[in-house]
Amino acid sequence: MSEKARIVAALGERLLLLPFLLNEALAANDRAKYRLTLLQTAKAHADFPAETFSDLHAERLACCIGDAWYDDVVAETVKSGADTYALPHVRELMSALGDDLTAMVTPFEATQRPEADAFRLRLQQLSTTPCLGEEDTITGEAIASLTSADPACGDSRHLLIMEMHKALNRLQAEIATDSIDGAYTYGVRGGDRSLVAAFMKGVERTRALKFDHPGLETTATRIGEKLTIQNDIGTTDAHVLVVHVEGRRVTTTYTDNHLVRLLFFQGMFADWDVAWGDVHSRTDQAFVGGVYHLGVGMYTARNRGDLKAYLAHLGSRLVFLIDWNRARKRLQVLVPREDALSLLSWAAENDAGHMAFLKAGGERMIFDALRFVGGGTLTYGVTLAELLGREAALSYLRFILKSCAQGLVGKRPLALIRDEARVELYNYFHSAQQSLLDLASDHAALAVEIAAAIRDGLMVSSRSATFLSFEHIGKRAKEWERRADELVIRARELAKQSEQAEAVRQLLEAADDIMDELEEAAFHLTLLKHESMAEEIRLPLATLARLLVEGTQEYLKALENARGVQRSGSPDDMHDFLAAIHRIVAIEQQSDTTERAVRRALVDAAEDYRQAFAIAECAKKMESAADALMHTGMTLRDQILGKVMIT
Repeated sequence: MSEKARIVAALGERLLLLPFLLNEALAANDRAKYRLTLLQTAKAHADFPAETFSDLHAERLACCIGDAWYDDVVAETVKSGADTYALPHVRELMSALGDDLTAMVTPFEATQRPEADAFRLRLQQLSTTPCLGEEDTITGEAIASLTSADPACGDSRHLLIMEMHKALNRLQAEIATDSIDGAYTYGVRGGDRSLVAAFMKGVERTRALKFDHPGLETTATRIGEKLTIQNDIGTTDAHVLVVHVEGRRVTTTYTDNHLVRLLFFQGMFADWDVAWGDVHSRTDQAFVGGVYHLGVGMYTARNRGDLKAYLAHLGSRLVFLIDWNRARKRLQVLVPREDALSLLSWAAENDAGHMAFLKAGGERMIFDALRFVGGGTLTYGVTLAELLGREAALSYLRFILKSCAQGLVGKRPLALIRDEARVELYNYFHSAQQSLLDLASDHAALAVEIAAAIRDGLMVSSRSATFLSFEHIGKRAKEWERRADELVIRARELAKQSEQAEAVRQLLEAADDIMDELEEAAFHLTLLKHESMAEEIRLPLATLARLLVEGTQEYLKALENARGVQRSGSPDDMHDFLAAIHRIVAIEQQSDTTERAVRRALVDAAEDYRQAFAIAECAKKMESAADALMHTGMTLRDQILGKVMIT
């Protein structure tokens, strides 16, 4: 206490000391939390000495404890019994913790607030509880009792610290003598005002994105050589942000009951040279998951302008922490966990946030849009990534996060925002369908190429030209089949990501039999070395090849008409689609008859058994290709008609 403060106290005017006492109490709160963390960390290191540990040096400096021996406590703590720990300076540590708690009670006594007596009584009762053993030892049970935040386990120093901290924040707001752009302040110096204003500029820039959710109340004061800024962020007890500014150095202490959100918070400073210390986790059953986590980051500004810019950025990021975990869970219903985290990071980077998404209905809005676009055939629980594919799902959700934020901030009707979500999803949904049909069309086009090559080769009557043509056709057919296999593999990969792609996978796997049979037919033609082929054999074989060309062309036509049916539901497209399918069926029947004609010609005109074998196998493979073509056409028919009937 300064000499002036002592004089004022001696005159009996302790109420005039309230700002000083309050600042001392807030500083004591930081120190007390550090000492409790030190106890837990020391015990954990003694229990598991082989694991890496932190000496909490950065945390000690952040709360202005000058004694360097604290940095050695963790490393030198060892177990001296089943539940006993030899902890250096533990008596000094406990005495200092008692002083911290006393300093926290003092402002309430100075103002004669009702909670003063209750806080003092609890402190006295807790102080009578024996904690220490002989020669700087303490039990694990005592450490657990000191640091417990679970009221069901009885009162504790940690519970008292938490409740007094809340009351100190309320008292701080009540005694504020000034307001700087919405921040309650007292005891600040002239140079502090612009720094507080910079922080609040950031807070106000994004404040609208929290809508009606409570939070972001800011208080600021000067404690010694440090400007201290505190923001309540939201309503969670363990969610606290304290900022100390000393010269050009900013120390940010952040606690959270969700480790993943703490890491998200740190990630929002990737473009700033912030030195983050180790994240410390503390066990407290009062919080979600039984733990909360603490991280300290230090930033040294290049100049005062850079200092203000950093404080503004820091203030602008806080809104993106409110209800963050709820948004993460909602997004994870739609996309995998890592994608949900990347979306939240994107939303923060683009000043869109996630609160508008939650306010607009979250995943329920998306599923309503899916049922609308999908004609009521989609079920709740199917992820967006499964329906659209990963990249399309992420792109659509980025649109949703941004449009919800812009729409609600701009006071647009919620019904309009939801309709826009439906329209945008319609584009993505049908674009995904068209992209999948592109795979099927590309595959069908390769089948047309092989069939046409076989047909053209059989139309050549010259003996030498036929041989050279067949060799060339065989090589090209092998290459086309390889490319077709790649399309099938692609469809299988997409089927793992998208429910829509499953139908295309089934279609391409059926159509791949067409490619296999046609490539086999081309291969058997290459076996015809220098043998001439009688016209009686060549003509029906060429006719069979021509039928395969017509069949594959009709299949490709059916796919293009299916595209029109899915896009617009045109009756003309449906008529042409069904006509193509029926033509494929008719071609299969004709190919069966033509293949028998080839066999008869072989019996009548084949020159030797080698020629007969090669031609017979070629005809057989082309007829099998026609069978596979009919099967594929009927599969496509069932898929398209099934969708139309359901719709």
